[in-house]
Amino acid sequence: MPNPRCHFLILLMKFVSIICFCHYIMPISGEDETNAVKKVDVGIILDLETNVAKVMHTCILLALEDYHAASRSAIRIVPHFRDSKKDDVEAASAAISLLKDVKVQAIFGPQMSTQTDFVIDIAKRAEVPIISPATSPLLTVKEHPYFIRAALPSSSQTKAIAAIVSRFDWREVVVIYEDSPYGTGIVPHLSDALLENSTLVSYRSVISPSANDDQILRELYKLNTMQTRIFIVHLQPSLASRLFLKAEEAGMMSDGYAWIITDVLTSLLDSVNRSVIESSMQGVLGIKPYVPRSNELTNFNKRWRRRFRQEYPDMDTVELNVYGLWAYDGVTALAKAVEKVAGTATPKSNKVDTRDNSTDLDALGTSELGSLLIDSMQNITLKTGLSGDFRIINGELQPSPYQIVNIIGKGERSIGFWTETDGISYKLKMNGKTAKSNNKKLGTIFWPGESNIVPRGWEIPTTGKKLRIGVPVKGGLEQFIKVETDPKTKAVTATGFCADVFIEVIQSLPYAVPYEFIPFRMPDSHTNPNYDHLVYKISSKEYDAVVGDVTISESRSKNVDFALPFTESGISAVVPVKDDERKNAWIFLKPLQKELWITTGAFFVFIGFVVWVLEHRVNEEFRGPKRKQVGMIFWFSFSTLVFAHKERVTSNLTRFVVIVWAFVVLVLTSSYTASLTSMLTVQQLQPTITDLNDLIKNGEYVGYQEGSFVKDILKRMRFDSTKLRNYSTLEEYNAALSRGSKNEGVGAIVDELPYLRLFLNKYCGKYIMIGPTYKTAGFGFAFPKGSPLVPDVSRAVLKVMEGEFMNNIIQKWFGNETDCPEKDGMATTSSLTLDSFKGLFLIAGVSASSALLIFFLIFLYQNREILATDDSIWQKLSAIAKAFDDEKDKPNSKSENPGEGNESQTTTPFAASAASPEIFPNLPSQSPETRTASPPDEGFSTTEPGTPLEETITEANEER
Repeated sequence: MPNPRCHFLILLMKFVSIICFCHYIMPISGEDETNAVKKVDVGIILDLETNVAKVMHTCILLALEDYHAASRSAIRIVPHFRDSKKDDVEAASAAISLLKDVKVQAIFGPQMSTQTDFVIDIAKRAEVPIISPATSPLLTVKEHPYFIRAALPSSSQTKAIAAIVSRFDWREVVVIYEDSPYGTGIVPHLSDALLENSTLVSYRSVISPSANDDQILRELYKLNTMQTRIFIVHLQPSLASRLFLKAEEAGMMSDGYAWIITDVLTSLLDSVNRSVIESSMQGVLGIKPYVPRSNELTNFNKRWRRRFRQEYPDMDTVELNVYGLWAYDGVTALAKAVEKVAGTATPKSNKVDTRDNSTDLDALGTSELGSLLIDSMQNITLKTGLSGDFRIINGELQPSPYQIVNIIGKGERSIGFWTETDGISYKLKMNGKTAKSNNKKLGTIFWPGESNIVPRGWEIPTTGKKLRIGVPVKGGLEQFIKVETDPKTKAVTATGFCADVFIEVIQSLPYAVPYEFIPFRMPDSHTNPNYDHLVYKISSKEYDAVVGDVTISESRSKNVDFALPFTESGISAVVPVKDDERKNAWIFLKPLQKELWITTGAFFVFIGFVVWVLEHRVNEEFRGPKRKQVGMIFWFSFSTLVFAHKERVTSNLTRFVVIVWAFVVLVLTSSYTASLTSMLTVQQLQPTITDLNDLIKNGEYVGYQEGSFVKDILKRMRFDSTKLRNYSTLEEYNAALSRGSKNEGVGAIVDELPYLRLFLNKYCGKYIMIGPTYKTAGFGFAFPKGSPLVPDVSRAVLKVMEGEFMNNIIQKWFGNETDCPEKDGMATTSSLTLDSFKGLFLIAGVSASSALLIFFLIFLYQNREILATDDSIWQKLSAIAKAFDDEKDKPNSKSENPGEGNESQTTTPFAASAASPEIFPNLPSQSPETRTASPPDEGFSTTEPGTPLEETITEANEER
């Protein structure tokens, strides 16, 4: 019999349980309670038949559980899952059902871009936000205001792919993509990113999702006949698996090939059969969004595995991927946004249209919570997201670093990272930025074919086709290129300087390049080929390259790519030389140009005039008859030329002018002597014309090589086209220059330096090159635009030019260039020009003018009483001129100034007492002829005036 006390305890426990249950259930059912839990319905549309959707489904369930466990809010997110069954219409139908029947406030999904495109418009009418992991860049947030992208668009990886391509200097790639919105959406963005790094998409291979294995194999064989060996694959995992199996069968997973796969395939690599990875994808490079490791992620991965096995017990090979992590973070962000705005609006829809003729879309109604929810979701951040820094800005998930992996063995190995700010690096810092010390580097890569050598990126097509090399057939100058055709075998051979360089360059390449020469001649065999037409043959795909004396020019480079030049550059002119100038009777005038002779003569006269003005009033040598004074002006200045002037000057201003002028004369005479000595002692080849502009002024005829672009340059230099004549051989050059312009020849030949060097080497001493030299790029080998041969050929050209081969080949075809040393010297005039002495003449002119100005100012000040009179201007000028012409009183003559020297003061009384008969009555009178002159004073004058004694005696005699 049971114990009554135990029976009572059992009844008490049941009663308490009932009370607790009622307490728990009543707030949920009672909407008017203050502590009632608010339910927010959220729709989730996934393709539950796919492995990716199953991974996302499990992650979403865990995300809601974690949110409800961590949140103290009264908000409860109620998920409603729908299966779109890989069909756009099914996805749209599921969205309508969720909006109409369930009244969801937000929809997560669909996962496919085409499905999302349908659902966005439906949700926009109901004003319900769509949070979708669709990656197509064709779906833009700006055009769809209720669309939130919770995954990275496929366009965000294009710069990372372009950086990898640029890292290995690949210039052309082939893009293989799926014929679907998923595949086509990335192509424009990828092409632009590659073009920014100077890489071209040489071919776009489109593969249908329904293509069979034979169709895929035929496409791969087509790709294998092309030169490009770099392939970028943007396919879904199922289609990519079949592609790589057939690539292995076609021999395209061997040495020399490079394959890059995009993020979808790399992130879902676990869904690819292991046997396909091990047999057909070894050495492939891939990129995927980088997910940083963390303890939270490790713990979550364990929980996810347990939950996934519970949900899908028959699936064991599926691994957690970034799309599942984005789903977890996206739903978590959605729950936080709902929690933020649910308190301000009731999660319900407005009244719907119930008319009989209304459609399902009309019956959707609008969500009061949707507009607030979309504003909250457009800018939200989860700093502790499982996928990393989960940030949605303006409705777009912001890019994270991309991880670069190399597929080896059964899986992948990380070899580096890429970020938009820092580019490629081997390691990442803790903050997600690249490590500066390891920037621009990648880890060790094993390429297809188990090779560690970076693929070159292109190969000669495997069809056995040879490169068609166009070579010009010239009527002359065969030292550069000569084409011969065997009459029996029709085999074409090319010889000459350009052909030998090309053959050596091809042999220097690290791989074999089969080629054949194809002659290019104009319809009229008597004329040389037009090289512009020859280069155009590459653009029209008649030739694969052009070899010859083809000059690199701006107009030609628009249509083709040139390798580095292999000759010197420049355009110049050759003219005949004059006879030996040393036999010329007037060679002594040659050292100075006419302008310098005239300027020098003018300064001689000017300096002589200045000296005369300064010395006329104080120096007896510069006085006297007018003829004597004019002669003194010319004599004094020109005598300084040989420093033969004997006249002494007394004025300090004159001494200053003469010192400066003597320095100028010294420089002039020294320069003249040096130039004349050079002309008389050194054999010089003087040109008949010293500048190309002289040809235009004189109306001379000018010759050029037929078919050359030099004709266009001469026209741009304003040469008259009627004055241009073309020639083909060196002999024709010689004949035309010998005849001259007046005898149906030319005054000069204008051509490129290599031809002129050869011409001068043959006619040494007869002609000379004149300047200036107009720069050109030299000869180069031409290839089609974007040809992968160009960089390798350019490097080979540098290698050939740095070796001994170039010297040998130059001597072989052009001879020893040291045999004619005069040809290398550019002819220039040896006459001295006025420009070289402008500074000297300026100094002399300023010095003389300054002295002259100071003299006149002092003179006018001394005669200021004349200017102060009331006379007319003409009378004043006459008085000033008379005062200037009068000899200035000297201190040792009869003095009127109180400031005379002591010697004058003592001499004058003595002279007066000696000469005056009143004082000395007994002395006989003497004539001036019998007087004895006193010794002359020291000074600069050669003839001194009379002494004071003589003047006194003379005056006394005159008074008698």
